[in-house]
Amino acid sequence: MTSVGRDQKGIALSAPPARPPAAALAVRAGLVALAAAVLFFCYWRQSQAAPLSSDGSSNVLQAWDMLHGNLLLHNWWVSDVSFYTTELPQYMLIEAVVGLGPWVVHAAAAMTYTLLVLLAALLARGHSRGAAGWARALLAAGLMLSPQLSATSILLLSPDHTGTAVPLLVIWLLIDRVRPRWWVPGLVCLLFTVTMVADSIILLTGIVPLVLVGTGRALAGLIRRGKRPTAIWYELSLAGAAAVAGVAGSLGPRVMAALGGYRQSPVAAYTDLSQLQHGSWAALRGFLELFGANVFHITFLGTRPALEVVFVAVHLAGAILAVWALGLGLARIFRPGELIVPVFAVAIVANLAAYTISTRAQDLLGAREMAAVLPLGAVLAGRVLGDQIAAWIKAAKGWFVPVLSVLAAGYLAALGFGAAQAPAQSQPLAGWLAAHGLTRGLASYWQANSTTVASSGRVVVSAVVPDTSGRLMPRLWESDLASYDPARHYADFVVADGPAAWPGMTRSAELTFGHPARRYQADGYTILVWNTNVLAKLDGLGPN
Repeated sequence: MTSVGRDQKGIALSAPPARPPAAALAVRAGLVALAAAVLFFCYWRQSQAAPLSSDGSSNVLQAWDMLHGNLLLHNWWVSDVSFYTTELPQYMLIEAVVGLGPWVVHAAAAMTYTLLVLLAALLARGHSRGAAGWARALLAAGLMLSPQLSATSILLLSPDHTGTAVPLLVIWLLIDRVRPRWWVPGLVCLLFTVTMVADSIILLTGIVPLVLVGTGRALAGLIRRGKRPTAIWYELSLAGAAAVAGVAGSLGPRVMAALGGYRQSPVAAYTDLSQLQHGSWAALRGFLELFGANVFHITFLGTRPALEVVFVAVHLAGAILAVWALGLGLARIFRPGELIVPVFAVAIVANLAAYTISTRAQDLLGAREMAAVLPLGAVLAGRVLGDQIAAWIKAAKGWFVPVLSVLAAGYLAALGFGAAQAPAQSQPLAGWLAAHGLTRGLASYWQANSTTVASSGRVVVSAVVPDTSGRLMPRLWESDLASYDPARHYADFVVADGPAAWPGMTRSAELTFGHPARRYQADGYTILVWNTNVLAKLDGLGPN
């Protein structure tokens, strides 16, 4: 054997073989799966701390109806947002496994938010590798890691626009990772259209920003003549695809109604410039709430546990980073290069501005209208600040690494603190009705579908509302008209006065159905029972 052969043999015996790419990918996939499982568990636990409302319950019942063959939701009146192509298919899959119940909303919320964190990390990383890529991804994921407890109802409960950011980030992964091809704008148009059928908020968070920035950059490039024609026309084609999707998606409710499917409840324009000052204050508090840093929360000083105050203070650093990244993103609108940075910056501004001048900007719950600002801001921060943070870590500045470690520990501790919250008590009204053999009846909106889902369908309660004369009529909002048909169903009770009930429900019920045969008090409600089918005396269907 030659000396070369001996050397090669010695190396082969002493050095372990290089790990094949497939094994490395398998390890990475396993780590991602483990991280996703931990995040899902934590978000599922935090979601359970918030009681289920009729909004999420309505979506649960719609998905249940679709799962059992009513794919177009015939006879349903949905709200101004259908979630038909986003959360409802997700709910169907969960219900096919675990059945009908309040757990569907908590599982879906945890799944959605876990996806958002992972997608934000992947999108923030972009094409960077090594330390810079990790810094980008971890910064984006970190900013979203631990939602503030008071924001649980916005980010980790019913479908309130948060989940619409999932297809939005998927669309941008397509744009960012696939080289320019003729078919990409067509696919982008299709995905935007399908998403807009579910939730028109995508106009503000995706479609309009892409149209504005893509068109503006293309025109600026043509004027300067310093940009490659291919890049100009590609960005212009993406803007055109988004514009077409906006028009096509707006026709979704009409198409569904024409096909015999659901009808969408119209909502009047809700812009009010006279409340600009109040709206600005609400938008600021909502922004901080989304990033877990709402130091203006009414319970922040004096009544919150000291640990929770510390978590809010730690999250304030993340909110500052998001604002910093937003400023840098806006400054790069016409800079050649990645399109995602200026589009996300404009999307955040558009969403904040629209919320500021809207009548929805009243309380913290209204921040659900701008929920996409959180993942958009997280991705933007990762994209524009991740490289600098990686450089600072590499330089091992005396102050930076310890501060960063403290902030990371604070975010992780806040995640565990949210997961440690006690679950909210299930609705006792549903159990009381089932125990007394009352299986179908009527109630105000906030006691209707939530009671149905809390009982896993053993008790069915349909929503009613007083008309101008004070008589009860079906509420055409998140309701199935078939449930009011006296030829198909027998209802004999009304859940009247109680928490969140319509004022004067008892008077309206007696005006519509006459004096009840029995009257009960349970869980703070008045339950009126008749010995007849009250659906037969219910006022006819009319405007909501």
